[in-house]
Amino acid sequence: MSAGRQIVMHHDDLGASWSANMAFLELCEQGVVTCGSVMVPCPWFPHMAELARANPQLDIGVHLTLTAEFDRMRWRPITGVVGNGMCDAEGYFPRRVADTRLADPAAVERELRAQVDGALEAGIDVTHLDAHMGTVWLPEFVEIYERLGADYQLPIFLPGHGDSWVEPSAALERARERAADRGNPEFDGVLSTPFGNLAPTATDYRAILASAKPGLNWGAFHFTKHGDIAMISDDAPTRLGEYEIFRSGAVEQAYAELGVELVGMRGFRERMRRG
Repeated sequence: MSAGRQIVMHHDDLGASWSANMAFLELCEQGVVTCGSVMVPCPWFPHMAELARANPQLDIGVHLTLTAEFDRMRWRPITGVVGNGMCDAEGYFPRRVADTRLADPAAVERELRAQVDGALEAGIDVTHLDAHMGTVWLPEFVEIYERLGADYQLPIFLPGHGDSWVEPSAALERARERAADRGNPEFDGVLSTPFGNLAPTATDYRAILASAKPGLNWGAFHFTKHGDIAMISDDAPTRLGEYEIFRSGAVEQAYAELGVELVGMRGFRERMRRG
């Protein structure tokens, strides 16, 4: 058994569906998930903000959003759709990460700031920032991302050196160095939902958890209860299966057997703000 392994057990895509919001609330109460992040442009954002106001103990960040990947439900920039390069021909965020590179960086910064401000104004005690589909880690945007973390005094999630999740670039390294200088947590590994597996098992998730590296790991998961997710996403069976496995008690046993420690993001924010 490896010692000294921590996992930020994170729930991505809050606000994209009622199913995700309710799964997050349940799994946080159960103690198998530590935090999550909300997509402010999405239709179920007001509901997530209501849950956050009613449950101030929830550890919630902003899942900075520049893409809208589902075919049957789309969303737009909250700062507008005209003359900024952030939208496709239909007036929505593009489906593919690569297509976000056409956007005007100044417009992207206005949009991302509006998303953080929108969460704060809705009464969410924002604890951190991260990236929907990794868009803000692109060389064109990653320094904006780091600047937002500094300006709002929030930790940001950046994958570690050499991680395949992020495109190497000089801009990324500058952002990484500046974030480290202000005490941003440094992540040694990333765990994630096994997309493509439409029938995941508890054994699959034990193997995912066992792959955590010594040090601090980010867990990017996508739990959803039964509900609207089935009408939105073709990978709904994966998300539903993930939720059922985590609520079953199987991962609690795996956490104990593997000796991993779960941590949230609020503690990192408070340590950073204390200097």
